[in-house]
Amino acid sequence: MNANDLASRHCQPRKGKEHALDAAQVAELLQQLPDWQLRGDGMAIAKDFRFSDFHHTLGFINAVGFMANQEDHHPDLEAGYGHCQVLWSTHDVGGLSLNDFICAARVDALLAR
Repeated sequence: MNANDLASRHCQPRKGKEHALDAAQVAELLQQLPDWQLRGDGMAIAKDFRFSDFHHTLGFINAVGFMANQEDHHPDLEAGYGHCQVLWSTHDVGGLSLNDFICAARVDALLAR
């Protein structure tokens, strides 16, 4: 599965540990998402996006928020002048699920257009 395949998918309700990805699955999916990093605790993936000014940062945040609402899967965001860090995890599975990688690929696709 490549980044385009991930971005074309939609999130599904995922509750319970049976939907948590193992380390091998996470490593394989991360290879499809340039610059996304596994957090030290292995419970989330994150990427810092850079922009020329705060106005563009806010536009990006609004686009991510719209997509997240459509998918009913919401990231943690940390923003400042010219940057926004996006962090995905699935609290209902206690770690990472396929939804996190789908949404990460969709965020990357927002900037590819």
